[in-house]
Amino acid sequence: MVDTFLDWFNNLEPGIKVYWAIALVTSTIFVIQTILSLIGLGDFDMDIDLDGGDALDSSGFSDMLSIKNAINFLLGFSWAGVCFYDSIPNSIILGIVAFLCGLAFVAMFIYLFKKMMKLESNGAFDINTAEGKTCNVYLRIPANRTGTGKVQISFDGSVQEIDAVTDGEMIPTGTKVVVMEVLNNNILHVEKL
Repeated sequence: MVDTFLDWFNNLEPGIKVYWAIALVTSTIFVIQTILSLIGLGDFDMDIDLDGGDALDSSGFSDMLSIKNAINFLLGFSWAGVCFYDSIPNSIILGIVAFLCGLAFVAMFIYLFKKMMKLESNGAFDINTAEGKTCNVYLRIPANRTGTGKVQISFDGSVQEIDAVTDGEMIPTGTKVVVMEVLNNNILHVEKL
């Protein structure tokens, strides 16, 4: 099998041989990186400015020069060269197209990484920021603080269920309420809207 591969590779034209060599090496490295990341052994620290700052400032530009981004660039560059080799006979134009595809791969991976980082959440929230927010009653709230019910309230896109009391009449499930105050850092005093 190795002999068949070597015969195939040696019979390639010199121009496409370079693209194939880079494609095979970077694809292998990319697959290994992906497997290591999926099992928790690879780090996805790409040092990207997640605040949306200028990507070409001095720190942003140096962050783009990471090993992972180099692999992503070479992956796009080499596979574009392989795919377009027969379609684009001019080697300079092919090199430019491959270069642009490599840049597109880096931009795509940075974009996807930013989106994944936005999904990451530690689940922490500050209950003291609940005052004045509206929420829905999840479990009915007994009248005149004779017991607790539960409300569902959103903190930075994360919905939490928190114990709640009311000073008025019983509030049934599904009713919209407003948080009047936070009691003992773990119970919300709510009233009907």
